[in-house]
Amino acid sequence: MEDKKAREILEHYKYEQNQLIHILQDIQTEYRYLPRETLSFVSRELKIPLSRVYSVGNFYNAFSLKPKGRHLISVCLGTACHVRGGKRISEEIERVLNVKSGGTTPDQEYTLETVNCVGACALGPVIVVDGKYHGQMTSAKAKKLLSAMKDSGGNGKNGKNKKS
Repeated sequence: MEDKKAREILEHYKYEQNQLIHILQDIQTEYRYLPRETLSFVSRELKIPLSRVYSVGNFYNAFSLKPKGRHLISVCLGTACHVRGGKRISEEIERVLNVKSGGTTPDQEYTLETVNCVGACALGPVIVVDGKYHGQMTSAKAKKLLSAMKDSGGNGKNGKNKKS
């Protein structure tokens, strides 16, 4: 199978086997996950075993072998966030989006995940939406943020409800 985007990425890295992690990062950025067909293509083109490509793709948490939504929502459940209601916030987001943690909405718009720590304990509870931190979160604020995201078609920055 010919994969034009993957070929461009491989050309950028001059088909160097030692650039596999960077190649997979770029593929992940392009597709929001590592498609099976693309990994097979990379394996053939770099002349390395598919098992090695999968090994790298499975080892690093930054990589996903399952499709992710256009928007990534990470709910911190580290100790500080957990004791301040992080679990309730996660459950509210699950309810509003109708998706369980670790899943993606059927329309491929949102992926919800829980993480052990985002390194912003003083702001807890924290959710991270597309890389933007939202601290001192509550279930009500999370619901408002999701509504703003849906209204704006983005991460809530241009929606009617800008505050989190």
